[in-house]
Amino acid sequence: MKKYLVTGCSGFIGSFVTDLLLRHRHVVVGVDNMNDYYDVRLKEYRLGQLRRHKGFRFVQGDIEERETVRNVFGRYGTFEGVLNLAARAGVRSSLRDPERYIGTNIMGTLNLLELCKDFGVKKFVLASTSSLYAGQEMPFRENLPVNTPISPYAASKKGAETLAYTYHYLYGIDVAVLRYFTVYGPAGRPDMSIFRFIKWIEEGRPVMIYGDGSQSRDFTYVEDIVRGTVAALSVPGYEIINLGSDDPHSLNEVIEHIEKLSGKKAGIEYQDFERTDVTATWADIGKAEKLLGWQPQVSLDEGLQQAVKWYRDNRDWVETLSLEEG
Repeated sequence: MKKYLVTGCSGFIGSFVTDLLLRHRHVVVGVDNMNDYYDVRLKEYRLGQLRRHKGFRFVQGDIEERETVRNVFGRYGTFEGVLNLAARAGVRSSLRDPERYIGTNIMGTLNLLELCKDFGVKKFVLASTSSLYAGQEMPFRENLPVNTPISPYAASKKGAETLAYTYHYLYGIDVAVLRYFTVYGPAGRPDMSIFRFIKWIEEGRPVMIYGDGSQSRDFTYVEDIVRGTVAALSVPGYEIINLGSDDPHSLNEVIEHIEKLSGKKAGIEYQDFERTDVTATWADIGKAEKLLGWQPQVSLDEGLQQAVKWYRDNRDWVETLSLEEG
Protein backbone atom coordinates (compact mmCIF):
# COMPACT_ATOMS: atom_id res chain seq x y z
CA MET A 1 0.00 0.00 0.00
CA LYS A 2 1.43 3.36 -1.07
CA LYS A 3 0.31 6.94 -0.56
CA TYR A 4 -0.26 9.34 -3.46
CA LEU A 5 -1.32 12.94 -3.85
CA VAL A 6 -3.81 13.61 -6.64
CA THR A 7 -4.69 17.22 -7.39
CA GLY A 8 -7.93 17.96 -9.19
CA CYS A 9 -9.39 14.82 -7.62
CA SER A 10 -13.01 15.85 -8.25
CA GLY A 11 -12.33 16.73 -11.86
CA PHE A 12 -13.17 14.37 -14.70
CA ILE A 13 -9.85 12.59 -15.23
CA GLY A 14 -8.66 13.21 -11.67
CA SER A 15 -11.62 11.40 -10.14
CA PHE A 16 -11.08 8.33 -12.31
CA VAL A 17 -7.34 8.29 -11.52
CA THR A 18 -8.08 8.58 -7.81
CA ASP A 19 -10.62 5.77 -8.03
CA LEU A 20 -8.17 3.44 -9.79
CA LEU A 21 -5.44 4.06 -7.22
CA LEU A 22 -7.93 3.43 -4.42
CA ARG A 23 -9.10 0.21 -6.05
CA HIS A 24 -5.44 -0.86 -6.06
CA ARG A 25 -5.68 -0.37 -2.27
CA HIS A 26 -3.42 2.66 -2.08
CA VAL A 27 -4.07 5.67 0.12
CA VAL A 28 -4.92 8.79 -1.88
CA VAL A 29 -4.93 12.35 -0.61
CA GLY A 30 -7.08 14.31 -3.02
CA VAL A 31 -6.92 18.09 -3.34
CA ASP A 32 -9.46 20.18 -5.21
CA ASN A 33 -10.65 23.77 -4.91
CA MET A 34 -14.14 22.85 -6.20
CA ASN A 35 -14.25 25.92 -8.43
CA ASP A 36 -17.27 26.81 -10.53
CA TYR A 37 -15.66 26.66 -13.99
CA TYR A 38 -18.55 24.32 -14.72
CA ASP A 39 -21.55 23.21 -12.65
CA VAL A 40 -20.09 22.21 -9.28
CA ARG A 41 -22.77 19.55 -8.75
CA LEU A 42 -20.90 17.32 -11.17
CA LYS A 43 -17.73 17.65 -9.08
CA GLU A 44 -19.72 16.93 -5.93
CA TYR A 45 -21.13 13.79 -7.59
CA ARG A 46 -17.63 12.52 -8.42
CA LEU A 47 -16.38 13.38 -4.95
CA GLY A 48 -19.26 11.43 -3.44
CA GLN A 49 -18.19 8.33 -5.35
CA LEU A 50 -14.63 8.66 -4.01
CA ARG A 51 -15.72 9.10 -0.40
CA ARG A 52 -16.95 5.49 -0.44
CA HIS A 53 -13.33 4.32 -0.29
CA LYS A 54 -11.77 4.13 3.17
CA GLY A 55 -8.33 5.00 1.80
CA PHE A 56 -9.45 8.40 0.49
CA ARG A 57 -8.59 11.67 2.22
CA PHE A 58 -9.96 14.93 0.84
CA VAL A 59 -8.59 18.44 1.23
CA GLN A 60 -10.47 21.36 -0.26
CA GLY A 61 -7.81 23.84 -1.29
CA ASP A 62 -6.12 25.60 -4.18
CA ILE A 63 -2.71 24.56 -5.50
CA GLU A 64 -2.06 28.22 -6.35
CA GLU A 65 -1.68 28.82 -2.59
CA ARG A 66 1.69 27.42 -1.60
CA GLU A 67 0.95 27.36 2.13
CA THR A 68 -2.13 25.24 1.44
CA VAL A 69 0.02 22.76 -0.46
CA ARG A 70 2.73 22.86 2.20
CA ASN A 71 0.16 22.07 4.87
CA VAL A 72 -0.99 19.02 2.89
CA PHE A 73 2.56 17.70 2.65
CA GLY A 74 3.21 18.55 6.30
CA ARG A 75 0.08 16.76 7.48
CA TYR A 76 0.35 13.61 5.38
CA GLY A 77 4.12 13.28 5.01
CA THR A 78 6.08 12.18 1.98
CA PHE A 79 4.11 10.80 -0.94
CA GLU A 80 5.18 7.97 -3.23
CA GLY A 81 4.20 10.22 -6.10
CA VAL A 82 2.26 13.34 -7.04
CA LEU A 83 -0.20 13.35 -9.94
CA ASN A 84 -1.03 16.91 -10.92
CA LEU A 85 -4.40 16.75 -12.65
CA ALA A 86 -5.62 20.10 -11.34
CA ALA A 87 -5.89 22.54 -14.23
CA ARG A 88 -7.82 25.30 -15.81
CA ALA A 89 -8.86 23.63 -19.04
CA GLY A 90 -10.59 24.84 -22.18
CA VAL A 91 -9.21 26.85 -25.07
CA ARG A 92 -12.08 29.33 -25.52
CA SER A 93 -12.37 30.12 -21.83
CA SER A 94 -8.66 30.87 -21.64
CA LEU A 95 -9.15 33.75 -24.08
CA ARG A 96 -11.55 35.40 -21.63
CA ASP A 97 -9.59 34.83 -18.44
CA PRO A 98 -5.91 34.10 -19.17
CA GLU A 99 -4.75 35.10 -15.68
CA ARG A 100 -6.53 32.14 -14.08
CA TYR A 101 -4.84 29.76 -16.52
CA ILE A 102 -1.40 31.11 -15.73
CA GLY A 103 -2.17 30.97 -11.99
CA THR A 104 -3.40 27.39 -11.82
CA ASN A 105 -1.47 25.73 -14.60
CA ILE A 106 1.92 27.38 -14.07
CA MET A 107 2.03 28.70 -10.50
CA GLY A 108 0.12 25.70 -9.19
CA THR A 109 2.57 23.34 -10.87
CA LEU A 110 5.50 25.34 -9.51
CA ASN A 111 4.14 25.07 -5.96
CA LEU A 112 3.78 21.31 -6.23
CA LEU A 113 7.27 20.88 -7.67
CA GLU A 114 8.75 23.02 -4.89
CA LEU A 115 7.06 20.85 -2.27
CA CYS A 116 8.20 17.67 -4.01
CA LYS A 117 11.73 19.02 -3.81
CA ASP A 118 11.37 19.99 -0.14
CA PHE A 119 9.78 16.69 0.94
CA GLY A 120 11.86 14.36 -1.24
CA VAL A 121 9.07 13.16 -3.56
CA LYS A 122 10.68 11.57 -6.62
CA LYS A 123 7.70 10.82 -8.89
CA PHE A 124 5.66 13.54 -10.60
CA VAL A 125 2.99 13.06 -13.28
CA LEU A 126 1.77 16.16 -15.10
CA ALA A 127 -1.42 16.27 -17.17
CA SER A 128 -0.78 18.21 -20.37
CA THR A 129 -2.64 18.62 -23.64
CA SER A 130 -2.73 17.84 -27.35
CA SER A 131 -3.60 21.53 -27.86
CA LEU A 132 0.15 22.16 -27.98
CA TYR A 133 0.35 20.45 -31.38
CA ALA A 134 -1.75 23.03 -33.24
CA GLY A 135 -0.40 23.49 -36.75
CA GLN A 136 1.99 20.52 -36.61
CA GLU A 137 2.18 17.60 -39.02
CA MET A 138 0.05 14.57 -38.13
CA PRO A 139 0.15 12.10 -36.55
CA PHE A 140 1.46 14.17 -33.66
CA ARG A 141 4.72 12.90 -32.20
CA GLU A 142 6.20 13.98 -28.89
CA ASN A 143 9.40 15.34 -30.49
CA LEU A 144 7.61 17.97 -32.56
CA PRO A 145 8.72 21.56 -31.78
CA VAL A 146 5.63 22.80 -29.94
CA ASN A 147 6.98 26.30 -29.34
CA THR A 148 4.13 28.38 -30.78
CA PRO A 149 0.98 27.77 -28.68
CA ILE A 150 -2.08 29.58 -30.06
CA SER A 151 -4.11 29.98 -26.86
CA PRO A 152 -3.37 31.00 -23.27
CA TYR A 153 -4.43 27.48 -22.25
CA ALA A 154 -1.80 25.84 -24.46
CA ALA A 155 0.81 28.41 -23.42
CA SER A 156 0.16 27.70 -19.74
CA LYS A 157 0.56 23.97 -20.27
CA LYS A 158 3.79 24.52 -22.18
CA GLY A 159 5.02 26.57 -19.24
CA ALA A 160 4.13 23.79 -16.81
CA GLU A 161 5.97 21.21 -18.93
CA THR A 162 9.07 23.40 -18.98
CA LEU A 163 9.02 23.93 -15.22
CA ALA A 164 8.70 20.19 -14.69
CA TYR A 165 11.79 19.58 -16.80
CA THR A 166 13.72 22.17 -14.77
CA TYR A 167 12.91 20.38 -11.51
CA HIS A 168 13.83 17.04 -13.03
CA TYR A 169 17.19 18.44 -14.14
CA LEU A 170 17.99 20.24 -10.88
CA TYR A 171 16.58 17.86 -8.29
CA GLY A 172 16.32 14.44 -9.94
CA ILE A 173 12.51 14.22 -9.83
CA ASP A 174 11.18 11.64 -12.30
CA VAL A 175 8.59 13.42 -14.46
CA ALA A 176 6.06 11.97 -16.88
CA VAL A 177 4.27 14.65 -18.92
CA LEU A 178 1.12 13.18 -20.45
CA ARG A 179 -0.41 14.93 -23.44
CA TYR A 180 -4.05 13.89 -23.41
CA PHE A 181 -6.17 13.74 -26.56
CA THR A 182 -9.87 14.74 -26.23
CA VAL A 183 -10.95 12.63 -23.26
CA TYR A 184 -14.60 11.59 -22.92
CA GLY A 185 -16.73 9.18 -20.93
CA PRO A 186 -19.25 8.95 -18.06
CA ALA A 187 -19.50 12.02 -15.80
CA GLY A 188 -17.36 13.96 -18.24
CA ARG A 189 -16.76 17.67 -18.47
CA PRO A 190 -19.91 19.51 -19.60
CA ASP A 191 -17.88 22.01 -21.62
CA MET A 192 -16.64 19.19 -23.87
CA SER A 193 -18.36 18.30 -27.10
CA ILE A 194 -19.41 14.70 -26.40
CA PHE A 195 -21.06 15.53 -23.06
CA ARG A 196 -22.96 18.36 -24.75
CA PHE A 197 -23.92 16.32 -27.81
CA ILE A 198 -25.39 13.55 -25.65
CA LYS A 199 -27.28 15.98 -23.43
CA TRP A 200 -28.67 18.01 -26.33
CA ILE A 201 -29.71 14.96 -28.39
CA GLU A 202 -31.25 13.13 -25.43
CA GLU A 203 -33.20 16.24 -24.48
CA GLY A 204 -34.26 17.04 -28.05
CA ARG A 205 -32.40 20.34 -28.11
CA PRO A 206 -30.41 21.79 -31.03
CA VAL A 207 -26.81 20.62 -31.29
CA MET A 208 -24.35 23.49 -31.74
CA ILE A 209 -21.18 22.89 -33.75
CA TYR A 210 -18.38 25.37 -34.44
CA GLY A 211 -17.52 24.88 -38.10
CA ASP A 212 -19.08 22.33 -40.45
CA GLY A 213 -18.51 19.25 -38.27
CA SER A 214 -15.85 17.77 -40.53
CA GLN A 215 -13.09 18.59 -38.06
CA SER A 216 -11.78 15.43 -36.40
CA ARG A 217 -10.50 14.57 -32.94
CA ASP A 218 -8.59 11.66 -31.48
CA PHE A 219 -11.36 10.92 -28.96
CA THR A 220 -9.99 8.80 -26.11
CA TYR A 221 -12.06 6.98 -23.49
CA VAL A 222 -11.37 8.07 -19.92
CA GLU A 223 -10.57 4.61 -18.53
CA ASP A 224 -7.88 4.16 -21.18
CA ILE A 225 -6.43 7.54 -20.23
CA VAL A 226 -6.46 6.59 -16.56
CA ARG A 227 -4.63 3.30 -17.09
CA GLY A 228 -1.89 5.19 -18.91
CA THR A 229 -1.73 7.87 -16.25
CA VAL A 230 -1.21 5.42 -13.41
CA ALA A 231 1.29 3.41 -15.47
CA ALA A 232 3.31 6.60 -15.98
CA LEU A 233 4.26 6.58 -12.28
CA SER A 234 6.86 3.95 -13.18
CA VAL A 235 8.61 6.03 -15.84
CA PRO A 236 12.16 7.12 -14.92
CA GLY A 237 13.75 10.37 -16.02
CA TYR A 238 11.79 13.04 -17.90
CA GLU A 239 9.43 11.87 -20.64
CA ILE A 240 6.64 13.45 -22.67
CA ILE A 241 4.09 10.83 -23.70
CA ASN A 242 0.98 11.02 -25.88
CA LEU A 243 -2.15 9.26 -24.65
CA GLY A 244 -4.71 9.09 -27.43
CA SER A 245 -6.82 6.62 -29.35
CA ASP A 246 -4.80 6.74 -32.60
CA ASP A 247 -8.21 6.61 -34.32
CA PRO A 248 -9.61 10.08 -35.17
CA HIS A 249 -13.30 10.66 -35.88
CA SER A 250 -15.13 13.74 -37.13
CA LEU A 251 -17.71 15.55 -35.03
CA ASN A 252 -20.33 14.57 -37.58
CA GLU A 253 -19.44 10.88 -37.09
CA VAL A 254 -19.74 11.24 -33.31
CA ILE A 255 -23.19 12.79 -33.67
CA GLU A 256 -24.29 9.93 -35.93
CA HIS A 257 -23.13 7.40 -33.31
CA ILE A 258 -25.05 9.18 -30.56
CA GLU A 259 -28.16 9.44 -32.74
CA LYS A 260 -28.14 5.64 -33.17
CA LEU A 261 -27.62 5.02 -29.46
CA SER A 262 -30.32 7.51 -28.48
CA GLY A 263 -32.76 6.64 -31.24
CA LYS A 264 -33.19 10.36 -31.88
CA LYS A 265 -32.29 12.66 -34.75
CA ALA A 266 -30.15 15.67 -33.94
CA GLY A 267 -31.06 19.15 -35.10
CA ILE A 268 -27.74 20.84 -35.81
CA GLU A 269 -26.94 24.55 -35.68
CA TYR A 270 -23.61 25.43 -37.26
CA GLN A 271 -21.59 28.33 -35.83
CA ASP A 272 -18.50 30.09 -37.15
CA PHE A 273 -15.28 28.13 -36.80
CA GLU A 274 -13.14 29.68 -34.07
CA ARG A 275 -9.58 30.79 -34.73
CA THR A 276 -8.16 28.89 -31.76
CA ASP A 277 -9.73 25.59 -32.83
CA VAL A 278 -7.77 23.05 -34.86
CA THR A 279 -9.16 21.10 -37.79
CA ALA A 280 -7.82 17.74 -36.65
CA THR A 281 -5.85 15.89 -33.96
CA TRP A 282 -4.22 12.49 -34.20
CA ALA A 283 -1.87 10.94 -31.66
CA ASP A 284 1.15 8.84 -32.46
CA ILE A 285 1.12 6.47 -29.46
CA GLY A 286 4.24 4.47 -30.23
CA LYS A 287 6.07 5.94 -27.25
CA ALA A 288 3.26 5.02 -24.84
CA GLU A 289 3.30 1.48 -26.18
CA LYS A 290 7.07 1.25 -25.70
CA LEU A 291 7.44 2.91 -22.29
CA LEU A 292 4.14 2.01 -20.63
CA GLY A 293 3.07 -1.13 -22.46
CA TRP A 294 -0.11 0.85 -23.07
CA GLN A 295 -2.69 0.79 -25.83
CA PRO A 296 -6.27 2.07 -25.87
CA GLN A 297 -8.79 -0.72 -25.41
CA VAL A 298 -12.19 0.98 -25.73
CA SER A 299 -13.58 1.83 -29.16
CA LEU A 300 -15.53 5.01 -29.83
CA ASP A 301 -18.79 3.08 -30.09
CA GLU A 302 -18.20 1.24 -26.78
CA GLY A 303 -17.19 4.45 -25.03
CA LEU A 304 -20.21 6.36 -26.30
CA GLN A 305 -22.48 3.54 -25.13
CA GLN A 306 -21.08 3.96 -21.62
CA ALA A 307 -21.41 7.75 -21.73
CA VAL A 308 -25.03 7.58 -22.93
CA LYS A 309 -25.84 4.93 -20.33
CA TRP A 310 -24.42 7.13 -17.56
CA TYR A 311 -26.51 10.06 -18.77
CA ARG A 312 -29.69 7.97 -18.74
CA ASP A 313 -28.91 6.43 -15.33
CA ASN A 314 -28.51 9.93 -13.88
CA ARG A 315 -30.98 11.81 -16.05
CA ASP A 316 -33.07 13.13 -13.14
CA TRP A 317 -30.31 15.52 -12.07
CA VAL A 318 -28.04 15.69 -15.12
CA GLU A 319 -30.86 17.29 -17.11
CA THR A 320 -30.66 20.26 -14.73
CA LEU A 321 -26.89 20.75 -15.11
CA SER A 322 -25.80 24.04 -16.60
CA LEU A 323 -23.53 23.85 -19.63
CA GLU A 324 -22.38 27.41 -19.10
CA GLU A 325 -18.81 28.03 -17.98
CA GLY A 326 -18.34 29.92 -14.73
